[in-house]
Amino acid sequence: MKGTFPVEKFAQMRTPFYYYDMELLRQTLDAINIETKKYDNYFVHYAVKANANIKVLKAINEAGLGIDCVSGGEIEQVLKAGFPANKIVFAGVGKSDWEIELGLDKEIFCFNVESIPELEVINEIAARKNKVATICFRINPNVGAHTHAHITTGLAENKFGIAMEDMEKVIHLAQGMKNVQFKGLHFHIGSQILEMDDFIALAHRINELQDRLEAQGIHLSIINVGGGLGIDYKDPQGTPIPNFKDYFAVYEKYLKVRPGQTVHFELGRAVVAQCGALITKVNYVKQASVKQFAIVDAGFTDLIRPALYDAHHRIINLCSNETEETYDVVGPICESSDTFDKEIRLPKTHRGDLLAILSAGAYGEIMASQYNCRPLPKGYTSDEL
Repeated sequence: MKGTFPVEKFAQMRTPFYYYDMELLRQTLDAINIETKKYDNYFVHYAVKANANIKVLKAINEAGLGIDCVSGGEIEQVLKAGFPANKIVFAGVGKSDWEIELGLDKEIFCFNVESIPELEVINEIAARKNKVATICFRINPNVGAHTHAHITTGLAENKFGIAMEDMEKVIHLAQGMKNVQFKGLHFHIGSQILEMDDFIALAHRINELQDRLEAQGIHLSIINVGGGLGIDYKDPQGTPIPNFKDYFAVYEKYLKVRPGQTVHFELGRAVVAQCGALITKVNYVKQASVKQFAIVDAGFTDLIRPALYDAHHRIINLCSNETEETYDVVGPICESSDTFDKEIRLPKTHRGDLLAILSAGAYGEIMASQYNCRPLPKGYTSDEL
């Protein structure tokens, strides 16, 4: 367990920081490529919102994946990492004018459009620039996902996408515009989905919508099913690579792909989560009346997922082999929600021990804040240590 971390080097470094196992990342990327190469028309765009560390991005670019961005800043970051603009899909429910202009100037692959007002703005800006924007419409399929309520995105009550009943209306509107080119449909039902039935339900809904459009003579060249594949937070070392085989096979079996269509995926968490760990030092061990606390120097400013989603991350002690005791692992921030886990078993823990909070490569470093004027955590890779 401890052999996977260079603990001796960690001991000389200022904590907290993120550590990325680049070999595991490359193995994960290889697993994705092995599965997608079985299908001529499958393309994966990494959802950069999960992790925008430049060294991580460069490894993903080397593996040949495309990119899914949700902001102009993300577009700038991935271009800096070397991704070609023609592999960038730009999604997001609230694109600003300058972000649309950036996408047009860089000639990105596609805009995923989420409303009629956004469509009109893209057409207007493209006309001003004498350009034509390639677009897909994000349709809200009203398909539920077995995941946390804060990360479902495909229900009618969510803010994302265009309602199914408005689909033909917006397509006809786009077809009458000179500066947009309508290519297909985009979907995304949520994140950290582990039940393949959710993806099967999405495939069936896409089939229904395609049949409806084809009955009206509307043919699509792009189907973007989004991402959402989850990871094993309970046993990350036992299951370091997600089940990509079954994930892609679901769409191969249930999605009725038309001749000439390309199918696009937007995986984020599944690509980077397991390769990252937050390394933190124990400042104090405090015995209270009913609890024993391991008080660490990382807080929810460094990893907000437990406070925001009640998320579970496995925690291991990198320095102790003693008999296990029960701890609440908490941070230094003056908020009761600054707790990484409660009543967990760890080897007897001492001041100065290093803990690794696992499965933190997604929505960890990228969501860090400077609340309490705390410095942002740095990110290091196994290649550089």
